[in-house]
Amino acid sequence: MNFMATVGAALRERVTSAGYVFSLLLHTLRLGHRLPRRLRFFLDACFSAGVRALPVTMIVAMFAGMILALQTGIELRNYGQTGAIGTITALSMCREMGPFITAVILAATVGSAMAAELGTMNVSDEVTALEVMSVDPADFLVLPRVAALTIMCPAVTVFSNLLGVAGGSLVADFQLGISTTYYWNTVERALTDSVNFLPKDIYVGLLKATVFGCLISTISCAAGLRARGGALGVGAAVQGAVRNSVVMIIISGFIITSFFYR
Repeated sequence: MNFMATVGAALRERVTSAGYVFSLLLHTLRLGHRLPRRLRFFLDACFSAGVRALPVTMIVAMFAGMILALQTGIELRNYGQTGAIGTITALSMCREMGPFITAVILAATVGSAMAAELGTMNVSDEVTALEVMSVDPADFLVLPRVAALTIMCPAVTVFSNLLGVAGGSLVADFQLGISTTYYWNTVERALTDSVNFLPKDIYVGLLKATVFGCLISTISCAAGLRARGGALGVGAAVQGAVRNSVVMIIISGFIITSFFYR
């Protein structure tokens, strides 16, 4: 019976947490028209979510593109198809790797910071003080953060895609014997769509990044607002925010990919 009670309590906590995240997201979306009132806070959050996270994201994305090109090129060389390395690298980065890498880095840096900030405010009763003054915490604390990360995640993803493809060109030139001109020509042919202004491989990746940014910020803010128990509670909230964000990134990425590429 103790085992069943433990399992039931764990499941109840997971369901309650998921419901709180979903309700917080809906409440934040309803407050979207109030974002201009928080413009200064919104711009500060954009700077923290985008500019500060950009250097490490670019480094990781570039080496991810180099690893992708190297590992794929080694196998393609066995079949005499190394000329396709530009196509594979470009499509892989724009469809999946770029948004995924960016989202994981932002979850580990920006999402954890959001959970820690709101968790510290919650355990020190600052959130309660806002409620006493009739200030909605979702309006004052959550809305600017969610909007900022939702916008900045696809923006940073664009740089991740560019640096990943550029890293692949270095490997193609120096280790696979493929000229830079030929590599970039294949990249252009792979991503160019003569029908649509924005090719499908690009806009699907940016859509993923937008969804990822919204999920990361909402989950992190919800974890911070539900933190209890002092410093230990804040640490647990940060850990849960990063863990749940990464899990939702993988699940939502699969759902979006299966929807557009069935």
